Amino acid sequence: MARPIRFGVTLPQIKRTWDEAKTAALEFEALGYHSVWVCDHLYGVPLPQLPILEAWSQLAAVAAITERVELGTLVTPPFFRNPAVLAKQIATVDQIADGRVIPGFGAGWFEAEFTGYGCDFPSMGDRMNALNESVELMKRMWSEEEVTYEGRFAKAQAVRCEPKPPRRPPILVGGGGEKVLMGIAARHADIWNNLAVFQPQLAQKIQAMRRRCDDVGRDFETLEVSQQCTVVIAPDEETSRQFLEKAKKIYGGHMGGAIEEHGIWGTPGQVVERVQRHVDLGVSLFVIEFFGRDTRDPARLFAEKVMPAFA
Repeated sequence: MARPIRFGVTLPQIKRTWDEAKTAALEFEALGYHSVWVCDHLYGVPLPQLPILEAWSQLAAVAAITERVELGTLVTPPFFRNPAVLAKQIATVDQIADGRVIPGFGAGWFEAEFTGYGCDFPSMGDRMNALNESVELMKRMWSEEEVTYEGRFAKAQAVRCEPKPPRRPPILVGGGGEKVLMGIAARHADIWNNLAVFQPQLAQKIQAMRRRCDDVGRDFETLEVSQQCTVVIAPDEETSRQFLEKAKKIYGGHMGGAIEEHGIWGTPGQVVERVQRHVDLGVSLFVIEFFGRDTRDPARLFAEKVMPAFA
C-alpha cells in the first residue's frame, strides 16, 4: 500500500521572534500541514551573529499551543547535549504534545557553533559513532524501565526515563552519507531524510539507502523517505521566476543549490508537477522551507492549490 503524501513546513526561527513563530505554527496547523519543523542549530546558519531560537525549547512551546501537527527537528546532532538528558527532554516535550514528536538526528557540521558553546566537535567518524550510540540509548530509555549503557560517547547507569513518551517517537535520521550515515538510518530510523543539498541526487541516494537496508536485512518499504526542500511558489510564472532568482541568491548552496533544475518552484500547477517527480522516486514526506519574508503567504497558496492534488 502506498504511503500517504505528507507536507511539513519549517517554523520561523532565524532572525524571527517567538511571536512570529507562534503565529505561524497556529496558521500552519489550521492550513492542514502534517508537521512543523525547526533546525537544531545554536548559531544562525550560516553566520554566528544571526539570532536563532533554540530548537527543543521552541518545540516545547509549540507543543503547548497546538493540537494536531507533529513536531520535528532537522536535525539534532550529538555533542550539543548529554544523550540521556536529551532523551528525557524529548520525552517531556512529547508528553506536552501528547505523542506528536518526531526527533530528527544527524551528525552536525557547523563547527563554529560547537566550539563556540564549548561542545566537542570530533572527527566525522567519531560524530557518526556518537550518533549511533545516542540513538541506541534513547530508544532503550523510551521503552525499557531501567537502562545501563556503556558506549564510547553515550553512557547511562541504571537510568530511568519517566514519564515515557506517549508513543515511541518515530525517529528520523537525516544526511547523505551513503555508508555509515545510511547504515545508522537502516538500523534505527523510521524516516530517512535526504537533505536539500543532496536533492539533485535524490534517485541515487534512495538507491544507496535501499542497499543499506539490504545490508542489515531490513525491508526498505518499512522506511519512509522524506525530502528537505525549498519551495518557491507564486500565482503566476513571471512572479515565480523573480522569486526564484532571489531565492538562489539568498539560500546559495545550502538550501538553494540547483533548485531551478531539480527543486520545487513555479506556479501552483508547476509545483504540483515537481512535487510529483519526487513522489515518483519514493518521497512521501516533504519538509518545506517556503521562500518569503512571511512564509505564511506561500504556505497558504501551497495549501490551497497544491496539497489537494495529493490528498
